[in-house]
Amino acid sequence: MTIQEMAAACGWRLLAGEEGTGAQVEGCYIGDLLSWVMARAISGNVWLTVMGNVNAIAVAALTDVAGIVLCEDAALDEAARARAELQGIPVYTCPANLYETALQVAGQLHG
Repeated sequence: MTIQEMAAACGWRLLAGEEGTGAQVEGCYIGDLLSWVMARAISGNVWLTVMGNVNAIAVAALTDVAGIVLCEDAALDEAARARAELQGIPVYTCPANLYETALQVAGQLHG
């Protein structure tokens, strides 16, 4: 399933990085401590966080995650939006908390 398909099914709203919305989602990682995420998230994960800064975009690029979902309507700052667009990293937003969003992802991946 692509991150764009998952976003449509879950009701997420795209904030940046439309170019990368064809990325395949194969799992999920949840975390806000960037160094921790950098060491543990893997390619194909959708990353659930509230960190909407340029450093989060750098971590997403390093780990090759399918995209970022900013839960609880967390903000994406302008520098991060511009970097996500430049690097084609999809960043979505949703009002649900991390747990509820993780359940949505699991439901989509595992039916």
